[in-house]
Amino acid sequence: MIKKNTEGLKRRVGVLGLSANIINIIIGSGIFVLPALVAGYMGASGVIAYILCGLLMAMIMLCFAEAGSKVTNTGGPYTYIETAFGDHAGFIGGFFAVGSALFADAAVSNALINVIGSAYPFFEEGWPRLLFLFILFYGLVYINIIGLKQGIGLVKFNTLIKLIPLILLIIIGFKDVSISNLYFENIPSIKTLGETSLILFFAFQGCETGIVIGGEVINPKRTIPRAILISITIVVIVYILIQTVCQGVLGNDLPNFTADPLAETAKVVMGSFGYTLLTIGAVISIFGYMSGAILNSPRIVYALSRDQVIPIKALSKIHKSFSTPYIAIIVYATIGFILSISGSFEQLAVIASSSMLLLYLGVALSVIKLRTFQELKHDGFKIPGGWLVPILSVAIILYFLSNLSTNEMIGTAITIAVLSLIFLIIKFLKRKN
Repeated sequence: MIKKNTEGLKRRVGVLGLSANIINIIIGSGIFVLPALVAGYMGASGVIAYILCGLLMAMIMLCFAEAGSKVTNTGGPYTYIETAFGDHAGFIGGFFAVGSALFADAAVSNALINVIGSAYPFFEEGWPRLLFLFILFYGLVYINIIGLKQGIGLVKFNTLIKLIPLILLIIIGFKDVSISNLYFENIPSIKTLGETSLILFFAFQGCETGIVIGGEVINPKRTIPRAILISITIVVIVYILIQTVCQGVLGNDLPNFTADPLAETAKVVMGSFGYTLLTIGAVISIFGYMSGAILNSPRIVYALSRDQVIPIKALSKIHKSFSTPYIAIIVYATIGFILSISGSFEQLAVIASSSMLLLYLGVALSVIKLRTFQELKHDGFKIPGGWLVPILSVAIILYFLSNLSTNEMIGTAITIAVLSLIFLIIKFLKRKN
């Protein structure tokens, strides 16, 4: 069966809401440090990396658009992989999706408290830090349990608020852009372009989380592809314009401001007010990411339980009054909270990154597989150009995976082996019962 039972979830999210959800997740804390890193690798030619990475990511997102229009349940990439390749692949994909999201949430929540702690050291240690993280996670839990409408409403608000300082920087900053700072004589080498694009590739991540709420999207066969294309276009344009302004204003000094290049650029074009505005913007952006994460990622946990991949029925319960997967939200946020206060997630950050690449690979392969399903051949959105885009996407992802170190590859292989063993044990216990 292709369609899974999502009874109890209500379809309330339109193109605007889903586009805002995706943009909110992609434009997180990364954009506030990226310009300096890119300039350090490529100087003024860094814009080329944005264009290339945007094109590559657009192809991968087209794969998401096609898969998302055919498999319209809640669960995002896990659901696509599970539908195309079965329970085993779905189990591994689901755990990679949840695990990488949890480690990212823990890291980002600590980044948020670090930014606030730089201004108010009171929050950096001890019970104030613990209390802050508790309020952050469980405040977002409350908002997302009482209703999807409230959760999406917060996401829309955060998306708008985080874009305002970025747009102001772009508009006001152009008057101080020096054309000589944007001039470059030589095209960067393939190696340099590849290394820089690898960094940017991770900055473009987030769409896979933003479309997890597919089971609650109005007319998903049309809404999901449109929202993906709208959001990725906006993100690419914003990224390129910000890099151009920062490079054009700071020039060769840009790589020196690795901690806060946008705030330093704003300081030049708008004075101390600009510096404060972009610092506050960074806090809002990070909080916006967290609000989107607690809205989206628990629904992967819900989907894993719904499909009996995780044999814990309670995780797929829907709240009778609010129509939300409330237990999955609480459990997910609790694990994220524990990771955020322990700091032990740092050792697994590499596995989290590689798992996201594997998810993308699974989705691109799912598109190829789903096209062979007779009942889905004429269903939903289809990427123009035949097999070109999904095959190119697979090749691109394999290229990025080839850049992992030997230890990273071994760690990923061990993780897959352990998850496979757990899957077999669960399957054996199910048969025995």
